[in-house]
Amino acid sequence: MAADSDKKDVESSGTKDRERKRSRSRDRDRKSSPARKRHRSRERNRSKSQERDRRMKDRDKERDRDKDRDRSRKDRDGHRRDRSKRSRSLSPKSRDAKLKKEKNIKAEEEEEENKKKEKVQPLSLEELLAKKKAAEEAEAKPKFLSKAEREAEAIKRREQETEERRKAVDEERKKRRMFQDIGRKMMEDPQERERRERRERIERENNGNEDDGERQKLRVEKDKSKELHAIKERYLGGIKKRKRTRHLNDRKFVFEWDASEDTSVDYNPIYKEKHQVQLYGRGFIAGIDLKQQKREQSRFYGDLMEKRRTLEEKEQEETRLKKMRKKEAKQRWDDRHWSQKKLDEMTDRDWRIFREDYSITTKGGKIPNPIRNWKEYSLPDHILEVIDKCGYKEPTPIQRQAIPIGLQNRDIIGVAETGSGKTAAFLIPLLVWITTLPKIDRIEDSDQGPYAVILAPTRELAQQIEEETIKFGKPLGIRTVAVIGGISREDQGFRLRMGCEIVIATPGRLIDVLDNRYLVLSRCTYVVLDEADRMIDMGFEPDVQKILEFIPVTNQKPDTEEAEDPDKMMMNFESGKNKYRQTVMFTATMPPAVERLARSYLRRPAVVYIGSAGKPHERVEQKVLLMSEGEKRKKLLEVLSHGFEPPIIIFVNQKKGCDVLAKSLEKMGYNACTLHGGKGQEQREFALSNLKAGAKDILVATDVAGRGIDIHDVSMVVNYDMAKNIEDYIHRIGRTGRAGKSGVALTFLTKEDSAVFYDLKQAILESPVSTCPPELTNHPDAQHKPGTILTKKRREETIFA
Repeated sequence: MAADSDKKDVESSGTKDRERKRSRSRDRDRKSSPARKRHRSRERNRSKSQERDRRMKDRDKERDRDKDRDRSRKDRDGHRRDRSKRSRSLSPKSRDAKLKKEKNIKAEEEEEENKKKEKVQPLSLEELLAKKKAAEEAEAKPKFLSKAEREAEAIKRREQETEERRKAVDEERKKRRMFQDIGRKMMEDPQERERRERRERIERENNGNEDDGERQKLRVEKDKSKELHAIKERYLGGIKKRKRTRHLNDRKFVFEWDASEDTSVDYNPIYKEKHQVQLYGRGFIAGIDLKQQKREQSRFYGDLMEKRRTLEEKEQEETRLKKMRKKEAKQRWDDRHWSQKKLDEMTDRDWRIFREDYSITTKGGKIPNPIRNWKEYSLPDHILEVIDKCGYKEPTPIQRQAIPIGLQNRDIIGVAETGSGKTAAFLIPLLVWITTLPKIDRIEDSDQGPYAVILAPTRELAQQIEEETIKFGKPLGIRTVAVIGGISREDQGFRLRMGCEIVIATPGRLIDVLDNRYLVLSRCTYVVLDEADRMIDMGFEPDVQKILEFIPVTNQKPDTEEAEDPDKMMMNFESGKNKYRQTVMFTATMPPAVERLARSYLRRPAVVYIGSAGKPHERVEQKVLLMSEGEKRKKLLEVLSHGFEPPIIIFVNQKKGCDVLAKSLEKMGYNACTLHGGKGQEQREFALSNLKAGAKDILVATDVAGRGIDIHDVSMVVNYDMAKNIEDYIHRIGRTGRAGKSGVALTFLTKEDSAVFYDLKQAILESPVSTCPPELTNHPDAQHKPGTILTKKRREETIFA
């Protein structure tokens, strides 16, 4: 108890001491405050600079004091903790002493705090400016955050990012849900959709709380869904699938999947738009269309450049593009194809392209431009009417180039394949010139002979030219006579005395008629040598030269450059009977003998090549079979037994073999006829007419039928005996594949034909539709041309010791 009373006395005395101290400090403050005011007023009267310095020093001192106080407070807290720990183990007296000390310390702290809470005076303008300047300097200085502050800021930033990510995920989920709802609505059954919409409508009507705007929105959504459904039915087939009924015996799982049922969308933008990757010129992405990548890359760079360009640059680019477009449009207008231009718009380049299109090649000076069509060319109207009646809709390549040259009174060498319209090419210029002459002069000078002589190597070709000439000349009142062997000479002489403008003849019979004075050539100014190479091969070159000697030399052209001058030739062409002699030579091949004849009788001729002269036609498929002589008949019957489209032509080399083969074919049941030089003219004409009319299916012939004979739609040519030279072979196979049609040429080869192996191999290799068999390709005789001297290689020589 004594201890407790002592304790209470100590506590009461301690509290009294504290109250005394507080009252003293208050009195001191009251006394000191007017003194301070006076001191401040005196200090304000001093210089401003000293006052500012003093204030700054006071602030620094106060800061230092605050720091010291904080430090002492921390130390005291630490001491208190230590004391509290120790107090548990101390005696009661010592504990009371400690408590007193703590109370004294607290009293001191309260006094210090009261001192701080002095009445704050308002700052002057200078103090405010100084404070502002100090704050600016403090802000300008780099501020270093403590670790705790950095962690707090990082946590705050992380919270913001997670919040944004959560919002994005929620939005994405919301979009996905909306998309799934739309897809579910689209994929559901139409009846189910109607039921659902009816149910929703009833609910809305019952609720009665939906405004007009929402109703309009729902109506728009419904229309959109109907439109989507209609589009799907229109472009995805519109087949309504039935629901498959499950039977008891069906399998449990049905793994049926249609690609059109996959309506899922990849929500990851990386995989959704794979083509948007730009590698900036470093290459392309594998597995994706290269063209698409290039297109997108160019579009990307174009957009990039468009963003970077200024307005002036864009205007400059626009003007440049306008100029470029104008230039390109002019170039396109100039570079139009010749078929889109008028005749007066044609340039040299257009004429060059025109000739290339029709495979026309020319030689000789000052050659006129070819004919584009009959109407554009300046032919007389009566000639155009005849051409139209004959069914010539468009001129052939040889006619396009040869007719303008012929109308200039120039000599021509025309080299073209068989069946290319050469007859009309030399007839039309002749008919134009004859029709320009007065009819009275033509009647009065009828005994002077014809104006033109057309020579052909065979009777059949002469008769064919006669048919064509009558077709053209009869409507114009021009008479034609054919002078060929096998027909009565007296009948031909009678017709010649009646007068004619054109004579078509074979060389032998024409010389006979000229020698017997049935015919004179005193006014002949137009000579045509058709198939000149064949005439020379048949030995008619001396006869041709003799016939040309019957023609007067007074009207021959000068062998100078005047023969190439179109103005002088045209003046002479229109002078009537006194025009220069015009010599025209047409052939399918151009051997040296023909060139020699041309140099002798033609003056500065214009040479016209159509296609590749002396080569087989591109539309004829050539087949070759190597065999012995005894296997030929068996192979021919085998070929015929497979079936064929009539007519076909079988070529043999001898007249006797021709008759024997035809008889054997007739015994086998085939409808065959023969044509060779040993037959009479009537028999030859009868055989050809039967073949053309379709009464006969097979023509067995010698080379008589190999030149110029025009039999329509010959499906196949069989060379039962190979021709002696490649020119005859080319003419033979030219009987098929005429007038733009295709054909087949079958050739039987034996060891006796080895001289032609090399040329035949080259002809087949040059054909685009034919393949050379390995037996012919690898044959020793087909490796080099006959007559060439081969030098042995060093390693092939045999050395005898």
